[in-house]
Amino acid sequence: MTGGRGAPERRAPAAAAGAGRAWEKGSRAHYDDPLYFTRAYRRRRDDVRYYTGLALGSGGPVLEYGCGNGRIALPIARSGIAITGVDRSAPMLRDLRRRLRGEPPSVRQRLALRRGDMCELRLGQRFPLVLCPFNTLLHLYSRRAVERFLRRVREHLTARGQFVFDVSVPDPEQLGADPERRYRAPRFRHPRSGALVRYAERFDYDPLGQVLVVSLVFEPAGRPAAAWEVPLSLRQFFPQEIEALLHYNGLRVLDRRGDFRPGPAPSDCTTLVYHCRARR
Repeated sequence: MTGGRGAPERRAPAAAAGAGRAWEKGSRAHYDDPLYFTRAYRRRRDDVRYYTGLALGSGGPVLEYGCGNGRIALPIARSGIAITGVDRSAPMLRDLRRRLRGEPPSVRQRLALRRGDMCELRLGQRFPLVLCPFNTLLHLYSRRAVERFLRRVREHLTARGQFVFDVSVPDPEQLGADPERRYRAPRFRHPRSGALVRYAERFDYDPLGQVLVVSLVFEPAGRPAAAWEVPLSLRQFFPQEIEALLHYNGLRVLDRRGDFRPGPAPSDCTTLVYHCRARR
């Protein structure tokens, strides 16, 4: 808090370390329930069409960071393009392998999976197209993590290959929201339990770390004591900050689009899509 004449309180080192642990938890918890993840984003199709089109244009093979349970990787493999998916979430990869069992052998052969940290994993292969879709980049909370990741990206790109990713534009309403307030949405039946639940979100922004923790609140109907929360930690990268990070880590921006639409990104877009190439 800030007093009338006093200086703002500083975050103590222990508190900062605690925030880091909370952010790390929020980078994993949302992906522990593939059934809910699939339900929550089943109508998100613009990015699937966009990345599948890029994959077809590249001719493959494609590398996808943050492949999860195959929301984008599976359509690319079905389109006839070989793709390697990298993710560190065991539940998501397990669900993707389950889904693959129902695909034709040709699709199964095109999709290779690797579990690991995208900042560290080396595949020993170069790709004409490297993807990092759907805010996967927002789980990198420090400059050092971004630098490690972009180094891996450059190592996996062919000489003329493209690195394409999308991130949400920071929303001032979410950043300035009261962290105690719940923003409610319509009730639904949770796919894992089948129970009717009330759903709400809380937003808690750390302006120094530039990390927004979104708490997903699930409350079974008529049983408020049984409510549970799932944290989702998202680093907030502002557009000019992203371009500086790319520039100083050896990548050149070829194109920047808004909301997966052609042409220059409008100022009111909610998602930015970057096309990059490694500088010689």
